[in-house]
Amino acid sequence: MEKDSLSDHETTEAVDGVHLAQLAAGEEMSVQHFHIEPGATVPEHSHEHEQTGFIHSGALTFVVDGEEIVIREGDSYAIPGDEPHSAKNEGDEPVRGIDIFSPPRLDVPWK
Repeated sequence: MEKDSLSDHETTEAVDGVHLAQLAAGEEMSVQHFHIEPGATVPEHSHEHEQTGFIHSGALTFVVDGEEIVIREGDSYAIPGDEPHSAKNEGDEPVRGIDIFSPPRLDVPWK
């Protein structure tokens, strides 16, 4: 078993107001923590990895296939691999949560 803590990892500001940290990774999946400031946007992108996530606090508006979907505190989500998506924090408080990628997303472009 491998234990990993957020405090053990450097957080990177991938784009203005979007802070990401790579956490534990296994052979089949990896975990990433995110902190997104009010008004910050994750630009549209896609990746081969299936992405599931959970919002700890705040609300994040995703745009997937032209549809806006608001994911709030306590909600989880799943985005298929290769599906273009973007996200924006339209609220007044930071959004915090985790993403899980399968296969593991180890070579991230923002690092």
